[in-house]
Amino acid sequence: MPSASRAQGRRERNKQQKLERITAAASELFAEYGVDEVTTQQIAERADIGTGTLFLYAKSKGELLLLVQNSHYSESLDRGIRDAEDTVDTLDAVMAIVRPIVECNRRQIENGRTYLREMVFGDPEEPRHRDALMITARTEAAIAAVIGRDTGTEAATLARIVSAVMFVSMAASVNTASGVEAIVGDIRSQIAAVLPGTDSAPA
Repeated sequence: MPSASRAQGRRERNKQQKLERITAAASELFAEYGVDEVTTQQIAERADIGTGTLFLYAKSKGELLLLVQNSHYSESLDRGIRDAEDTVDTLDAVMAIVRPIVECNRRQIENGRTYLREMVFGDPEEPRHRDALMITARTEAAIAAVIGRDTGTEAATLARIVSAVMFVSMAASVNTASGVEAIVGDIRSQIAAVLPGTDSAPA
């Protein structure tokens, strides 16, 4: 292998290792103290890098939160999609997708609510924000695929409605103290009112 290729491979590995250390450090600190109480300096110190290096990977604490939460939300979505595949009832299958996302959001409530705000108001040109929007698009596509088993052409529109209901229920200040079951129940009752031929009672 040419020396230039080896050097490039080493640089890429070093970049990936630093990104992993930053993600782990931010994840630990956000979980311990909440995003509002953590500084970028603390994250840099725990990741064993300089603050300047940190900002090469994320320009703000909000972007660091997106970096951390995107991976958690993506894993939760993957789990929900798998659960939905084995669920026959449409509403139950939609809720199979929704539940792991709500569980992820409520692990640290303020972090979850801040993440949702960053998704809405963050810089769409920033790669972490783009990743978050892609997760939202994947969520809507998965929900549309489930709804489409019964309703066909309205599936995409209904999936956007479901996504909006889920987002508002998780982000609303009135639900700040609500746990997973309360949020899931609230979302289910609203979705049942929208999806044709559904019953809000769990199967």
